[in-house]
Amino acid sequence: MKTTEFIWFDGKLVPWAEANVSVMTHALHYGSAVFEGIRAYKCADGTSAVFRLEEHAQRLINSAKILRLEIPLTAEEVATAILDTLKANKLDGGYVRPLSFVGAGEMGVYPGANPIHTIIAVWPWGAYLGPEALEMGIRCKTSSFARMHANTLMSKAKAAGNYVNSILAKVEAKEDGYDEAVMLDTNGFVAEASGENIFMVHDGVIKTPPLTSILGGITRSSIITLARDLGYTVEEQLFTRDELYIAEEAFFTGTAAELTPIREVDRRVIGAGRAGAVTKHIQQEFFKIVKGENPKYASWLSHYTF
Repeated sequence: MKTTEFIWFDGKLVPWAEANVSVMTHALHYGSAVFEGIRAYKCADGTSAVFRLEEHAQRLINSAKILRLEIPLTAEEVATAILDTLKANKLDGGYVRPLSFVGAGEMGVYPGANPIHTIIAVWPWGAYLGPEALEMGIRCKTSSFARMHANTLMSKAKAAGNYVNSILAKVEAKEDGYDEAVMLDTNGFVAEASGENIFMVHDGVIKTPPLTSILGGITRSSIITLARDLGYTVEEQLFTRDELYIAEEAFFTGTAAELTPIREVDRRVIGAGRAGAVTKHIQQEFFKIVKGENPKYASWLSHYTF
């Protein structure tokens, strides 16, 4: 992992190596934290821009509300701090990780009056699943771990503790020789991956699971809008893993994964075994948007210079 010079920590820019917390931090023991994954891109006009900054900042605040963490910041203040951190580190493109967490104090499941801290880290980061994956696609397996029931953990909060489920699925997939896990919900329908939303193409129609037990991805929402604007039919509906096996195309979306094709699921080749025509079309248009090359979606970008 490439580090940068500063981390924003409770309103101050602190040298990366000095942004530390106690080993007795509540979030470290109990997962009482919420976070976001955000990308910044170098644009064609020489500026840089954060993709869907306002939406990500608001989701951090919403996640905290769901977990009853009282962050002493507004979404607007979070967004400003993100831009300040990128500028301070002179980072013209990369990954942004805001994290709000319960700090040290009383120990036990109940967080009590422990302080709430917020940090923002930024660093250079390329394609999450590898640059070749954006073209050739990745191999996936259906996980033995189900996505949590909607009333077990709060699926609409991007909460740190929720990701233990994702860790189990990802480790299992990697140790079995796959790149990623496809996770089913507790009723057996395809839900999402360990950190991505999933789409498939069948008979020319793009389908993605509805917002039941899944996290409503901001990239997911953007791709639905973009695909419809491009003339595709997009349906949010439940589907099974055997429907996924016979799809013409399939792909993951997410801040880290961006738009990554799926070439194989459970040893069944999807379509031609690489990015299909629909996937490539949407992927190409998506990258034009994040690089500021499509003015129709200018409102999705928050530009900055340093």
